[in-house]
Amino acid sequence: MPRKSVKLVSAEGFEFTVDYRAACVSNTIKQMLSSEGNFTETELGEINFPEISAPILEKICEYFYYRLRHMNESSKTIPEFCIPPEMALELLKASNYLDT
Repeated sequence: MPRKSVKLVSAEGFEFTVDYRAACVSNTIKQMLSSEGNFTETELGEINFPEISAPILEKICEYFYYRLRHMNESSKTIPEFCIPPEMALELLKASNYLDT
C-alpha cells in the first residue's frame, strides 16, 4: 500500500506531517523515500533534517503544497509565493539541498 504521509523533523525536533505527494516535490526527499534497501527513511516515512530549523522547514512544507497545487497551471495565473526577506538565505540553502 502506498504511503500517504511523510514526517519531516526539524533540527529542534519539531515534526511536520505532510502528504507524500507534496513531500516528493523535493527530489531529495523523493529519492530518500523510494531508495532500495532497509533505510529508516523508507521504512518509517520519517526524515530528520538536523541542519534545517523549524521555521525554515515549515516554510518549505508550505512551498511543497503551493507547488503541488499550482503544478499544472500557466505561469501567468500562479500567485506569488511570498518569502520573508529574513528567511531568504536559509530557504535558499535548504531548497538547494532538497532540490526543489
